[in-house]
Amino acid sequence: MFDKLSDRLEQAMRTLKGQGRITENNVSETMKEIRRALLDADVSYKIAKEFTEEVKAKAMGQDVIRHVSPGQLLVKIMNEELTRLMGQQSSPLMLKPNGTSVVLMAGLQGSGKTTFTGKLALMLKSQGKKVMMVACDVYRPAAIDQLRILGEQIGVPVHSEPDEKNPVSIATRAVKQAKTEGYSVVLVDTAGRLAVDEAMMNEIAEIHRNVLPDQTLFVVDAMTGQDAVNTAAAFNQRLNFDGVVLTKMDGMPAAAPPSPSAIP
Repeated sequence: MFDKLSDRLEQAMRTLKGQGRITENNVSETMKEIRRALLDADVSYKIAKEFTEEVKAKAMGQDVIRHVSPGQLLVKIMNEELTRLMGQQSSPLMLKPNGTSVVLMAGLQGSGKTTFTGKLALMLKSQGKKVMMVACDVYRPAAIDQLRILGEQIGVPVHSEPDEKNPVSIATRAVKQAKTEGYSVVLVDTAGRLAVDEAMMNEIAEIHRNVLPDQTLFVVDAMTGQDAVNTAAAFNQRLNFDGVVLTKMDGMPAAAPPSPSAIP
């Protein structure tokens, strides 16, 4: 995804190569190409338009520094604007300094919730926290086994109840057990659907009400495109989640066990 977008942006920047200065015409032409590249990458039209207009305004307000080409200056401005757009500060998980913190994973089926749960568990474990994962996806075939295998690979216990079909009960009992046994963090992996439906939203909302998570994370496949915004809005109305996790940023996940360096 990023390779393709990078190639398109590079092609757009060629318009300014060989130019001695930034002008209204050459910047406008370059911005048109960049807007097309962003739209082809499924960026919303509003965001693409606002981004290119902001870059153009800043570019037209600057003089080309000696020994710096117009293309290089525009790359610098674009980098600054992309950084501002994507967020300039990191926001760590807000966990309790003492006691047991509960983190609830929500999202559609296939978004990578289970894999991310394993990666997050490994990261927290490497920070010295006692972590438990909870398998609450009682619908997807082998979902519980997948989380168990991840748990075995990273040395993190998994609470599962294969014969129990009520995910609310599973989550509630798991959190109670974790608090009794002194776990620092409980990661609750929930079920998803192929699309947002009322049954799924009611179930995840009921789990949320019963376990009262300290953090609720919405996990979304980065390749979903603009539809991810609509899905996120639907989940946020019911859960008021604390953060969004984008998975598969570098393509489809590998089958190998997660490593600390692979944690988002």
